[in-house]
Amino acid sequence: MSLCGKHILVGISGGIAAYKIPELIRSLVKAGAEVRVATTQNALQFVTELTLQTVSGSRVYSDVFAAINEHSTEHISLPDWCDAMIVAPATANVLAKMAAGIADDALTTTICSCTARKPIVVAPAMNDKMWESPATQQAVSTIRIWENVTVVEPAEGVLACGVVGKGRMPEIEILQEALEDALTPKTMAGKRVLITAGGTQEQIDPVRFISNYSTGKMGVALAHACARRGAQVTFVCGHISAPVYDPFGRIHRIDALSAQAMYESCATCWPEQDIAILCAAVADFTPAQVAEQKIKKQAGQTAMDLHLTMTPDIARALGETKRADQKLIGFALETEHEKENALHKMERKHLDAIILNSLRDKGAGFGTDTNMVTILQADGTQAALPLQSKAAISEEILRVLFS
Repeated sequence: MSLCGKHILVGISGGIAAYKIPELIRSLVKAGAEVRVATTQNALQFVTELTLQTVSGSRVYSDVFAAINEHSTEHISLPDWCDAMIVAPATANVLAKMAAGIADDALTTTICSCTARKPIVVAPAMNDKMWESPATQQAVSTIRIWENVTVVEPAEGVLACGVVGKGRMPEIEILQEALEDALTPKTMAGKRVLITAGGTQEQIDPVRFISNYSTGKMGVALAHACARRGAQVTFVCGHISAPVYDPFGRIHRIDALSAQAMYESCATCWPEQDIAILCAAVADFTPAQVAEQKIKKQAGQTAMDLHLTMTPDIARALGETKRADQKLIGFALETEHEKENALHKMERKHLDAIILNSLRDKGAGFGTDTNMVTILQADGTQAALPLQSKAAISEEILRVLFS
């Protein structure tokens, strides 16, 4: 679910991690969201009201009785306005108040008004000793079971006091992913989805390999999109440069750098899957022999012959064993006769659909953040999607094929 056009309410309490929140607000605004902010008074000791107002473009709600409040009951009007709320950082104090239903300042009154009606993401952040406190753990256990509340576990690392422990606020990207997750209907809950991504690397010797330009961005976007919908994703990846965010443990990552390793992983996983989306750029050929030592140039040498053999055809192998209750989706990146080649590939490999894109389309293909694709289905239906982000393309693919 895209954040574009969404109303996001950001709640900030008085922890050192509050200094990171302007960057979260910037990221949300960049994603197309409209943002408003509610804080405790203590939060403003770590980040200024002017900073928050500047990055959000809206007045900050920090005082229940302030004369400049837009409404006399901001703690009611803000929950009415928002599509979702995130509380970050959520201190031990605010967690305890949430669990007990205490509403005695601008932030906690707003939270109390929001919890029964809108999705709330809560990101605890504090010292490890405060996080391990029985009172804090009891408060987290209480709010975790509330239907509209999602708790993002704090990360481990160096804390403000200098010790290493659990209590750091998760990275901005994970908080944003959690917000998107909270706003996404779980239409794929109970589904098991196999996704391949990235380029394979076919070893020549200990220091060289054959590969391609794939970064795995499209496959990662699809894994995120499926996980947000509640699917359990088996993510088999070759070389990828895009980060994988999995705040709720729905993505099981298997690294498989070679075509053979990817084939073996997919063949093992496939019988247990409901859907497979094969997005990886798998090498068609691999060196017949791998040198044990680095291949050295010889005096007077002007060429080297490299004997290649075919790699296993993952899509065809899965297609030939596909049950009637399974769906198999492939990708085709073409440079000429695009649609003809893609349709032939879909038929030959027993795919239910194939996603076609062309290197001739500017902004599509390897390494870009955008893509332009045509969805071709075995029943003859077609859907052409315009150039847009790979995250948006992923959402559209799932809508067309599985809505």
